[in-house]
Amino acid sequence: MKIALAQINTTVGDLAGNETKILSAYHHGAEAGADIVVMPELTTTGYPPRDLLLKKEFVAQNLALVERLAAATGKTALLIGYVGINHSRPGRSLTNEVALLQNGKIVVSRIKTLLPTYDVFDEDRYFQPATGNLPVTFNGQTVGLTICEDIWNDEDFWPERLYRNNPPMELIAGGAKIVFNVSASPWSLGKDKVRHEMLLSLARKSQTPIVFCNLIGGNDELIFDGGSMVFNSAGELVARGKSFEEDFLVVDLESAKPVAPDSIPDIGKIDQALVLGLRDYFQKCGFKSAVLGLSGGIDSAVVACLAAAALGSENVRGVSLPSEFSSQHSLDDARILAERLGIKYDVIPIQNVFAATKQELKPLFAGRPEDTTEENIQARLRGVLLMALSNKFGSLLLTTGNKSELGVGYCTLYGDMCGGLAVISDVPKTMVYDLARWINREKEIIPISSITKPPSAELRPDQCDQDSLPSYEILDAILDQYVVQSRSLGEIVAAGFEEAVVRKVIRLIDLSEYKRRQAAPGLKVTSKAFGVGRRFPVAQKYKGDQPPIAR
Repeated sequence: MKIALAQINTTVGDLAGNETKILSAYHHGAEAGADIVVMPELTTTGYPPRDLLLKKEFVAQNLALVERLAAATGKTALLIGYVGINHSRPGRSLTNEVALLQNGKIVVSRIKTLLPTYDVFDEDRYFQPATGNLPVTFNGQTVGLTICEDIWNDEDFWPERLYRNNPPMELIAGGAKIVFNVSASPWSLGKDKVRHEMLLSLARKSQTPIVFCNLIGGNDELIFDGGSMVFNSAGELVARGKSFEEDFLVVDLESAKPVAPDSIPDIGKIDQALVLGLRDYFQKCGFKSAVLGLSGGIDSAVVACLAAAALGSENVRGVSLPSEFSSQHSLDDARILAERLGIKYDVIPIQNVFAATKQELKPLFAGRPEDTTEENIQARLRGVLLMALSNKFGSLLLTTGNKSELGVGYCTLYGDMCGGLAVISDVPKTMVYDLARWINREKEIIPISSITKPPSAELRPDQCDQDSLPSYEILDAILDQYVVQSRSLGEIVAAGFEEAVVRKVIRLIDLSEYKRRQAAPGLKVTSKAFGVGRRFPVAQKYKGDQPPIAR
């Protein structure tokens, strides 16, 4: 069988635009002599459509699109994902389906069996799962049709499973000689390697070819990496789609030779993921240009580099907003970076407006010493000026805070948190340094002094982040254990961390939930980001180390 895989970048809700992409890829496959062209999960609507699925007209238009696509098919078949209707009530009104289209009609469809409802997924909110999945006959061959999560539950790969069913093995037991999987599997660090090992294990175990076509592109916080794969019955990888790019593959299962797996280093994948997520957020939301504050520090430098790569240097404006506490080397680093990137660069001092603000508040603050209030005023004045540029020129303001800062609340509401997209809010500070070194791997773009100098918000004389925080190596390790791995205080201390430091960090993380609730959406690159996949209450008083109640 000659199979074409079209890992296309669909836009949620853009049914007309998605239709154009689908038809273009389909005709490409037909011209290449493919027996079937395979596309990602929910190809018609984009993934995830979320509460657009509550709009009846949206679902109806998606169904009409499937009919038009079917009418456009000939001998070459088309395998696409779409939103179906659950005709067996009670239950959810919709289904997540895959349809096989050929010779002008819908030949057959199958419903997704396993509906993920964890982390960023909420499919049980909308869809009714299949009660069974039988193989289908295509061009004289018996094949199995599955959708994304359906293939993620093999008992010989996962030590703990979320579901009882193993749809691909059930299909193979029913006679399927090939298993197709249309997927929208979002990327996070390390997930592509897990996918590869999982599919390889399934192909070897079942001695059945596995065809996996994955979505590519950024949709809100989620980034889909593509990386479509085909394994033959010997468990050999015989086709692999590009990572973080649209791609089109044609593979003949009978003659395809093994290919090498992806060899991009992890930090390079994070770079590619953030560039893709940023670019798609702008294009899919209709923004043309970006503005950001350039402090001369490493965070804003990395964000500026990502923005220039995603949008083009001509569409990025960096603004230095120095106060009396800004060091000359920070001002120099910001200017040098802007020159090297070729972005627009402006300097707007805030000393005068800061002094005027303090003067207006002086009668109310009489008798009280200066503290973090005055520090935060500087951050908020910068936010006002950057938002003014955003409004006047129609540019989206990018926030430059990292995951470590957002985790412990080392950021100012309505100040440096102002903006429409938090580009590196899921990148811990230690990883920001790795990104900076990766960006500089061929030549120095980010000034070395931005990487080597002690991190500082420069809101008071001789300020340093470590005045009030542990080293970022320790902070990030505790953050990972508490937020990502959900470890308790006792478990983290048992892992070798000082109890007083762990208590302080956990307290800061818990107290800062109200800030994160008001933060701009961020691009997800780790397995647990602050955002849609983490749902903690703001008003709560649970403490994991509370003593038992005396009785």
